[in-house]
Amino acid sequence: MKTRLFNLFISLFVCLVSASSEAAVQLGVDVFFSDGVAESLKGKKVGLITNHTGVDRDLTLTYELFLQNQSGIRLAAIFSPEHGLFGQELADNTCKDHTLRYKVPVLSLYGDTRRPTDKMLQGIDVLIYDIQDVGSRPYTYATTLYYVMEEAAKKGIEVIVLDRPNPLSGAVVDGPMLEESYRSFTGYINVPYCHGMTIGELARFFNGEYGVGCNLKVVSMKGWRRSMFFKDTGLSWIPTSPYIPESDTPLFYATTGLIGQLSLLSIGIGYTLPFKVIGAPWIRGSELSKRLNEQKLPGVHFVPFHFKPLYGLYKGEECQGFLIVILDPLLYKPIKVQNFILGVVKAMYPQIVEEKLASMTKLKKKLFCQAAGGEEVLSIFSQEKYPAWKMVQHQSDKRQAFMEKRKKYLLYN
Repeated sequence: MKTRLFNLFISLFVCLVSASSEAAVQLGVDVFFSDGVAESLKGKKVGLITNHTGVDRDLTLTYELFLQNQSGIRLAAIFSPEHGLFGQELADNTCKDHTLRYKVPVLSLYGDTRRPTDKMLQGIDVLIYDIQDVGSRPYTYATTLYYVMEEAAKKGIEVIVLDRPNPLSGAVVDGPMLEESYRSFTGYINVPYCHGMTIGELARFFNGEYGVGCNLKVVSMKGWRRSMFFKDTGLSWIPTSPYIPESDTPLFYATTGLIGQLSLLSIGIGYTLPFKVIGAPWIRGSELSKRLNEQKLPGVHFVPFHFKPLYGLYKGEECQGFLIVILDPLLYKPIKVQNFILGVVKAMYPQIVEEKLASMTKLKKKLFCQAAGGEEVLSIFSQEKYPAWKMVQHQSDKRQAFMEKRKKYLLYN
C-alpha cells in the first residue's frame, strides 16, 4: 500500500512539474533558435543589441547562444544600453566600449553616442534586439531600440526584435501621454507612462505611427497573455538595473519613480527597498498611511514604515513614511496611486511642499517634465490645493484614443 501511495505521489509530482514547465512562456530568443529563424540568417553578420537581461528560459545569455550556435551566424558586434552589458552601472553613468572574449567588440550606446554610428554599423547585415524592459515609458532601453531602428532604416538594415514580457502585464495602461516638445531619451514616443505593450509591440507601434520605414521583424513569444504579470510567466527575473532587483519592482518604479524626480521624498533609493517605500524626516508615517488608506485605492495598502537611507536623499536621517503593499496587481493603478500620494502629502504638508517646489532648479523641472511627458502634471501639482483627482483625470481622453490606436500593433490576446 505504501509503495502504491509513493508511486502515486511521484506520478502527481512529475505531472505538476511537467505542467509548470509547459506553462512557462517561451521568449522570443527561445523561438528564434527553436523555430528555424536563426537558420534563415546563415552567413549573415549580426549586430546584437543586448545586456545581462538577454537570456533564454534556461538562463543562458543571448550573446552566449549566438557565440555557441551552429547556424552559421557571425556575431560581428554587441551593442549595450544604459547600465552597460553587465548591468552594473548606476543611472546616468556613461559606459565605455570594450571587447568580449572571442574578440567580439562591445559598443556602448550610452557613452559618446546613443545612436549606432556609420562606423559601428559598417558590415552589419542584420541588427537583433534582446533586452528586458520594465513597461514604463521613461526607462531608456526602449529608446535605444527606437534609435537603432531609425539608423537601421537609413541604411536598409533589417532589425529583428526578440520579444519579452511586459512585467506590468498588457492590461495596465495608466498615466499621461508624451507631448512632442518634451520628446527625449527618457521618452521618445507618444504612449502613456504605463503603456501595456511588449517591446516588440512598441517597435511595431513606433515603426507604423512615426513612419520610420524600418525593415522590422518581431519574433513573438509563445504562451504569453496580456493578463500576465512577470510572476505568472514561469520565467526567472534578472534585475534590469541596480534599482530594479525583483520582478515586482517595475510596478513600484511606475508608482514612485516620478516622485523621486521632485527631490521631495525618499523613494527608497539608497535603502534596501528601492521604489517600495516613501518617506522623509518631516513626515509622520502613521498619519500619512492612515490618510492614504482612507482613500480606499483598489489593490493597495500603505503600512507605516521607518527607515534610514544609506546614501542619497536624506542620507543617515530617520525617515518616516510608508511601505507600499500591492494586494491585487490587476486592480492596482500605479499612476493613480502616485497622484494620491502626492496629493495627500501636499494636503498634509503644504508649506514644506511649496518650499521644495520653489527650490527646484530649471534642470530638475525639465527632467521631471520629460519623464512625466509634459508640463501639465507639475503645473497641477504646484497650483492646485488638492491636486490628486485632477492629475488622475489628466489626459484620460487621450489614453482612450491610444487604446484604440494601439490595437493594430498588438501581438497577443
